[in-house]
Amino acid sequence: MQIDFANLKIQYKNYESKINTAVLKVLKNSNFIMGEEVYQFEKKLQNFTGTKHAITCSSGTDALLLSLMAIDVQPDDEIITTPFTWVSTSETIALLKAKPIFVDIEPDTFNIDANLIERAITKKTKAILPVSLFGQPADINKIQDIANKHKLKVIIDGAQSFGSKYQNKTDSNLGDISITSFFPSKPLGCYGDGGAIFTNNENYAKRIKMLRVHGQNKRCHHKYIGIGGRLDTLQAAILMVKLKYFEKELINRKKISEIYSEGLSDVLITPKIKKNRTSSWAQYTLRVKKRNSLKDKLKYYKIPSSVFYPIPLHLQKCFEYLNYRKGDFPITEKASKEVLSIPINPFLTYEQVNYVILKIRENI
Repeated sequence: MQIDFANLKIQYKNYESKINTAVLKVLKNSNFIMGEEVYQFEKKLQNFTGTKHAITCSSGTDALLLSLMAIDVQPDDEIITTPFTWVSTSETIALLKAKPIFVDIEPDTFNIDANLIERAITKKTKAILPVSLFGQPADINKIQDIANKHKLKVIIDGAQSFGSKYQNKTDSNLGDISITSFFPSKPLGCYGDGGAIFTNNENYAKRIKMLRVHGQNKRCHHKYIGIGGRLDTLQAAILMVKLKYFEKELINRKKISEIYSEGLSDVLITPKIKKNRTSSWAQYTLRVKKRNSLKDKLKYYKIPSSVFYPIPLHLQKCFEYLNYRKGDFPITEKASKEVLSIPINPFLTYEQVNYVILKIRENI
């Protein structure tokens, strides 16, 4: 049985005629940069998330960078975040010459441990940047309380969690600013790079809109140093089509996660979703003692799997200058040796999911 990790070809086939129509309209109008579809899509994102401002941009990484620029992060500022995530989270901090300050994670959710944040705060701390890893928000209420107490900003890296909820509120409508990614394999993905920034703050929204077009407040008038960070009109058109089916896809992802958990929780550590949250199930991540052995066996049966993330950020070569050492974040380091993500997407069949379960049970 051949199983695809993301099933992007099947998704396209399902929505082919509507996607093609949307793309052809953009091609005929030939307004490829900041065309009307960009603004239409932003309006739909606002309605979907309940935020006052949804600002599209060129990638999830640029969404983070623009958000940090919006709160005026300066060299030597400190941003508290997690070492267990994709590099963009801390890379963007470092690009602004600020300093990532890492805090260990919770063993069950893989998200930053809010109970450890306060001890990491110094006079240089500017913001807290939690990640909603694998699709589940972190403990935002506790994080926000800490931020309010110390007059810090909260930027939520929701690159993997668009569509998730925390206490019945969308993950994109939390913190001072929240971001997401539309990388193709994300829960809502485009056909290239793309991202979005969400905020209820008028000043941040105005600034971000200028920053994404080289800091312009009008053509050739540059108020800020910015970037070329726009979302292509073609991608906005594609995403508008896919957004129509997104809630149904989230339901399917949840159903598949429940089948996995029912079939595997007695033999492996399966994902835990806290009672006051939902997940967009960007990944379904197991903890496996003999991970490499299982990964190889699944490959033999043509079942794809992936490791997110094998090397924590504090042990990456690019962050050597921060002077962290092996053993500084033991829960993160243990997770990096055990995590294994298996296929989860809205188009897996019941037979495929049960085949994955069967082969995992036979080979652990």
